[in-house]
Amino acid sequence: MSTIAINNATIINEGKHFSGSVLLKNGLIESIGLNKAFTNNTKTIIDAQGKFLIPGVIDDQVHFREPGLTHKGDIYSESKAAVAGGVTSFMDMPNTNPQTITIEELDKKHDIASIRSLANFSFYLGATNSNIQEIIKADPRKICGIKVFMGSSTGNMLVDDAESLDMIFRTSPVLVATHCEDEETIKQNTIYYNKVYNKDIPFSYHPLIRSSEACYLSSNLAVKLAKQYKTKLHLLHLSTEKEMDLLSNNTPLSDKLITGEVCVHHLWFSDKDYNNLGWRIKWNPAIKTPSDRDALIEGLISNKLDVVATDHAPHTIKEKENPYLTCPSGGPLVQHSLIAMLEMVRKGIFTIEMVVEKMCHSPAELFKIDKRGYIREGYHADLVLIDPNAIRKVTKENILYKCGWSPFENETFSHRVTHTFVNGRLVYDNGRFDESVKGSALCFSR
Repeated sequence: MSTIAINNATIINEGKHFSGSVLLKNGLIESIGLNKAFTNNTKTIIDAQGKFLIPGVIDDQVHFREPGLTHKGDIYSESKAAVAGGVTSFMDMPNTNPQTITIEELDKKHDIASIRSLANFSFYLGATNSNIQEIIKADPRKICGIKVFMGSSTGNMLVDDAESLDMIFRTSPVLVATHCEDEETIKQNTIYYNKVYNKDIPFSYHPLIRSSEACYLSSNLAVKLAKQYKTKLHLLHLSTEKEMDLLSNNTPLSDKLITGEVCVHHLWFSDKDYNNLGWRIKWNPAIKTPSDRDALIEGLISNKLDVVATDHAPHTIKEKENPYLTCPSGGPLVQHSLIAMLEMVRKGIFTIEMVVEKMCHSPAELFKIDKRGYIREGYHADLVLIDPNAIRKVTKENILYKCGWSPFENETFSHRVTHTFVNGRLVYDNGRFDESVKGSALCFSR
């Protein structure tokens, strides 16, 4: 493998930013130089003057739709969009076809990714009401976590049996990650609004059907189970102000029993956007009020929330254009998550150091990923170069998702990812891809 020098960058890492250069060799970060450039015995030199250099983004929640749902997206197409957006590692969800609810099916996904994924990868083992024997077999060094749908969503993997939930939390050998929405509350709300609107429910009622109450009831139950059994719990895609009361900001991330994730769409949009965007922003849990969004932003700044992810979940336009009750929830985000967060930095909402912490450092710490998530000597060279002065509009022509659309379509961003390195290889270079070598399975130091 050739040696690459990235010279004269503004390095954003571990709460600091400074001018420096990084030398990559044999897939690792060989050396970091302050105020100096590397030139000797270097095959490739990239002058990064005026650009930010950050660790690769680690997205802990994506749905790349393979196997079985590849008309929406697949590991190849969505990982390609991911690296173009600065995402170098992803953790994929189990609601595929077949569902990833056995170690055998999980191994099959690893085999697919090893020959198709441009980014590094890991996969959740899905929980059901009856697969506890598979969960017990989970290898903490190879599996990112156990995914529990405590509310139904795409794929019908609802775990709604109290005894099964107890068993999962009591015996899981790895982190438990939950989708929390109370099923009975959602069912009753759906019946009510279905009668009111004669089955023609406006999309703007999505956050009233999948309500704040539904989210809190389920999240609160998950927290109680985690505390009862001392289980490491990661609450995915939190969406409400009230759920912030379940989280602590007085404990270092490495010592937290209960952690929280927020997704980019819950930080960017509010229920005021349903009238214009409709199905494009129908996610589960629902995007809610400006007050909820403000509380999520504050929760991230105050360290109650630990990770920013996407819940990247593509569907075709034909599927999404269905009426509310038959329109699937979810949308594509991995190509635009980093630049959307950097746009919020430009607006003064976040600092760039905090964005790097929540999208790069914290996922690595929380999941105990081996030697990734930081710019450190000896670490895997997963790196991203960003031009902070490259205005670009999101259009159908530059969207890479297989589904061909984005909730950010026609949005203009002020930052652009120019280079993405995965394991020391320049995989993405200003619109050009090197697909000759694929990503690696993530390893966990547990």
